[in-house]
This record gives sequence, C-alpha cells and structure tokens, in this order.
Amino acid sequence: METAEFQAAGLYDPGSPNAADRLALLQWLAARGHTLEQMVVAHRHGSLVALAADATLRPGRRFTVAEVAAQIGIAPERLEEIRLAVGLSRVDPEERAFTEDDATTFTVFATGAAQFGELPSRRFARVIGSSLGRIAEAAVSLFYVNVEGPIREAGAGELAVAEAAVRAIQTLRVVADALVGVFRTHMEAAIARLRQARRAPSGDTAYVTIGFVDLVGFTSLSGRLTARELATVVDRFEDTAHDVATVRGGRIVKLIGDEVMFVTLTAAAACDIALTLLEEFATDPSITPRGGLATGEVLMRGGDYYGPIVNLASRLAELAVPRELLVTPEVVAEAGSSGLRFAPAGKRLLKGFDEPVTLSTVERG
Repeated sequence: METAEFQAAGLYDPGSPNAADRLALLQWLAARGHTLEQMVVAHRHGSLVALAADATLRPGRRFTVAEVAAQIGIAPERLEEIRLAVGLSRVDPEERAFTEDDATTFTVFATGAAQFGELPSRRFARVIGSSLGRIAEAAVSLFYVNVEGPIREAGAGELAVAEAAVRAIQTLRVVADALVGVFRTHMEAAIARLRQARRAPSGDTAYVTIGFVDLVGFTSLSGRLTARELATVVDRFEDTAHDVATVRGGRIVKLIGDEVMFVTLTAAAACDIALTLLEEFATDPSITPRGGLATGEVLMRGGDYYGPIVNLASRLAELAVPRELLVTPEVVAEAGSSGLRFAPAGKRLLKGFDEPVTLSTVERG
C-alpha cells in the first residue's frame, strides 16, 4: 500500500508529531495481510494499534449465529442461551462473531446438558464463564500494567505497542495448554478434598470449617490512597491469603477486595490460616485484620459454599475487633488439642440467628 492511500483513508497525517511511527505501524499491518478497510474500521473504533493482536487472538473464518447453530445442529436460540450462560452477551444475528472453535465449544455444552441435565449444566457453565471472565480480565490487566504501560512511559510509539500485543497473544496459546494440566490437577485435588468432607452419600453437603478474614480500616484507607497505591495493598493481601491458605491445605473460595473467604477440612488448619494472616499484617499501622471461623455442614454449589455455618463465620468476622479471631464451640472442640489457646468471649445474639452463640477467641499456644 502507498502512503497516499493511508492518507486518503484518514489513517495518516504527515504533519502530525507521530507521523513516522504511524506510517511504520500502517506498513507493518499491511505486511501482515491486513486490508485498508480493516484498518479504517479498527481506527474508527479506536483499536488500530490492537488490530493485529485482535486478529491473532481468534483467527480464521467468522460465522453468524445461524451458521454456527446449523453446523452443530441446534437452534440459534439454544446457542444464544449457552452463550449467555458462559457470560457472553448476545450478538446481532448478522454479525460474524463466531469461529470454528466456538462451534466445538457449544457442542461440548450441549453434550453436557444431555448427560447432567439442562439446569445443572447451565449453572456449571456460569461458573466457567465467571472464572474465565476473571482470568481474561487479569490477563488483559497484566499486559496493560506490565507491558504496554512501561512501553508508553519509555516514549516508544504505536508500532512497539502493537508488536508487544501480538507477542502477548501468542503467549496465550501456551497458557491455554497449561490450563488443561492445571485443571486436571485441581480436579484430582477437589475429588480427594470432597471425599473427605462428605459425611453422607449425598453430594450436596460437606462438613468443613469456613473462615473469613477482612481488613479493618480499608474503607478509610481507600479515601487517602491513589488507585495504584490501593491496588498494592489489595495485591499484597490477596497474594498473602492465597499462599497462606494453599500451603496449609485450604482453598480460597473468594476474594473480595478487603475480605477473603476460605475453606478447610480441619478446624486446626483454619485457625492456622487465619492466625497467620493476622500475624502477616500485625506491623501494618494502616490496616488491621480480624477474622471468624465456624465448623459444620454446608451446602456446596458451583464451587461456593452456603448455609448457616457460612453466615455464622461471616458474622463473627464482622463482630471481631481488630487483630481478633472469633470461633464457634465446634471449632474449639475439633482444634482444642492442636496446641492453640482458646479463651471464652461470651455469648452474642447475632443477626440472622435465633439463639445466642457461644464465642471464643484463639491465639497461638
């Protein structure tokens, strides 16, 4: 393509400060096989620099929803239902938004519905979609913060960012392969964990200890720190919680900014995790952790846990004063011989519970 074509299409202005870099980007895109029309469309949507990376992410022919539905033998409406279940919005019937890989994916979900039932499969699809959505946003943030940001701060131009974006997308292929192995290993661990936690043939419930730890003072801290400084605090808390729980055989169920929910098979392990988190932030004057633990039977759904025991642990964390860990009598009974020191903390009538709950604090022995 000639420079005049880029200029006529509104993609290039020889008088602009970044003219040389823009021309280099356009020539690089053309060399990769991108048409002038594709560049114009990408420029109109503010994604000219990302054009090559976008094409690398999902290559190949594109199809409409009706075409993909015909390929796998289901109604377009059914395909849209599956798409919504995995957390993806509807697309225009005429938009060519689907690839060959999508056809395979939808076939798998349709097969799963036939084996496990429509509603359970749709709920499972929501878990997958939610988890993958978070992974995807984390991957994008990883690039923006650690790759694109430094490139732009160093004064490099659009071409440097575009080339880095393509390299990052190519790396995702390795990540996808790794995910398969990690998923199988997590499946093995989950099967072993839930076999130990089940006390009845039913697959609905498990006997575990639920823990909550949150950071007192986080809200006021949010008003004093910049977004980047606050992110550093959150990252430190989440990194610490993940490592501490995993090393001790626990699993992080969810992380919500200044609060973590975790699950363990034993009360002693839960006490160790919570106390370690309290100790890790003991010298931080800006935030002070507190926690609550409860042991008992919980309902398992979609990788999460529900029921009075979960609510109780959450309430205890809200009730605890900074650097305090409150636990229920069941936790004391199960972990009493583990060398920890428990002290009575009275009875409290908690919101959502009809009877007062006997509480104890726990510290290292």
